[in-house]
Amino acid sequence: MKKHSNTANDTLINLMGLGNHSVRKNYYSELVNKLDELEQEKNRYKWLFENAQHGIFQAQLDGGILNANPAIVHICGYTSSKEFCDTVTDLESLLFCCVDAYEDFRYNLVQSGKVSGFETIFLRADGQCIHVSINALLKDNQGEHPTIEAFIKDITERKKAEEQLKQLNEELELRVTSRTQELVSLNNKLWQEISDRESAQKELQIAKEAAEETNRGKDKYLAAASHDLLQPMNAARLLISALRERSLPQQDAHLVERVHMALENAEDLLTDLLDISKLDQNAVTLDVSCFRLDHLLNSMVSEFQPVAEDKGIELKLQPSSVVVKSDSRLLLRIIRNLISNAIRYTSAGKVLVGCRRKKGVIRIQVLDTGIGIPDNKLGAIFKEFNQLDRPNAKDRQGVGLGLAIVERIATILGHDLSVRSIEGKGSIFSVDVPFVEYFPDSPELTPFHSPQINMLNDLSILVIDNEENILVSMDALLSQWGCSIVTASSAEEALILCQDEEFTPDVILADYHLDNGLLGTDGIALIRDNYSSLIPALILTADRSSESGQMFKEMGLPVINKPVKPSKLRALLTHLCQ
Repeated sequence: MKKHSNTANDTLINLMGLGNHSVRKNYYSELVNKLDELEQEKNRYKWLFENAQHGIFQAQLDGGILNANPAIVHICGYTSSKEFCDTVTDLESLLFCCVDAYEDFRYNLVQSGKVSGFETIFLRADGQCIHVSINALLKDNQGEHPTIEAFIKDITERKKAEEQLKQLNEELELRVTSRTQELVSLNNKLWQEISDRESAQKELQIAKEAAEETNRGKDKYLAAASHDLLQPMNAARLLISALRERSLPQQDAHLVERVHMALENAEDLLTDLLDISKLDQNAVTLDVSCFRLDHLLNSMVSEFQPVAEDKGIELKLQPSSVVVKSDSRLLLRIIRNLISNAIRYTSAGKVLVGCRRKKGVIRIQVLDTGIGIPDNKLGAIFKEFNQLDRPNAKDRQGVGLGLAIVERIATILGHDLSVRSIEGKGSIFSVDVPFVEYFPDSPELTPFHSPQINMLNDLSILVIDNEENILVSMDALLSQWGCSIVTASSAEEALILCQDEEFTPDVILADYHLDNGLLGTDGIALIRDNYSSLIPALILTADRSSESGQMFKEMGLPVINKPVKPSKLRALLTHLCQ
């Protein structure tokens, strides 16, 4: 051990240059090199210390600044390192602006021996404050006062950016809150408007339903009242027709004719009101079929020929064998109204009914040489209760519903309706109806010719109606035509009377609605069963519903609507006999 100690001492002595000359000579160059390296390292650290971008200072714990680089001098607003070190003799009072900031810094430093990223505020020489971030080490100087080596970074701009960002965030939150409140307010208003609209719509719906119910009630009342009015009018019409066919003194004949015209006007009014009511209720059922148009036109021209001759007007038909597709009953009503309207507004000249082929349709036209229609009234002629002024007041007046009915029926059928007119020269009414190129068989419609009275001589007719006045009227008219008549208010009464009088009917005329809910169709079936014969029968009714019309059609029963026109009744009776 002693030998080893001596060797170590020798080595130390040699390294310190206290050995012999040879030893000093061998290690001198190495020592010089080490000293140079130390000097270079010192100079390098000095350069880094002086040129560092971050502030660096060395200070005593609880004391002043010992050393500081230019960066910290600049950060704290001093002119030199000496001024900075001489001025800052107390870190707590001169650098740390925040209350208790130095205490927190010192506590963390003493506890851990180092501090990283400690943010605080320094007081500059000009009195301004800056935000800094501190990384520090606590060095124990072997019994002497411990020192602090600190690295300072100026984070003022970052703090300003953070503050601005915070302010922007707060402003954004305020804007979002304000906008949200606005949206909530608008949303509440919108919901209130929606609620108000729903409430208004409900009220409108209730009002609409009430109006529709009132309309339905009005239409039902109108239909019922019209039906009740048609019954006595039918009786009066039949009695007047019987009187017109008798030889009367001229003065009496004139009065009868005036009564006849008044009844015709009243009949037209009620018929038009019933039709308008049905059309407005959408209670019309379409029965579309294919049929030859000339049969329908021939029927209408034949029906109106006596009326035209009575006014001294020439009524002509241009023949056409085309087959059309429509509801024959409704199309018949359109053409009847157009022809009637043309005759009514023509005092002299002629009325022509003809057809023209267009693309896919047949244009049925009614031309007249009447008074024409002013241009400023063309748009109003299809409105209800709208009439043109007529020069001859003694003509049938009407009530202005004919063209309104035509327009509604054309709309239901989907047929285009148009009018052209020159005031003082005449008018052309047109309706476009689809046609078919080929149709093998088309049943002919029986035109309403006026047969001679003697064709009905000795014809046995059973009339069933629950109205006493109508029975009396029918008896008077049919007896005048030479028919044998039995009248009854029910089918059971009719059977009893026929048996008592040994009467076998050739034709049955039955009202549809009888007393106690009984129907004329059931009465016809009962009479036929009793005689075991399919006796020709005819329904007389004021019921103009589509359902009833379809039922009569399926049963093969011809129908005449009340008030009964004697000419039509006579034509149908002749047809049934044939």
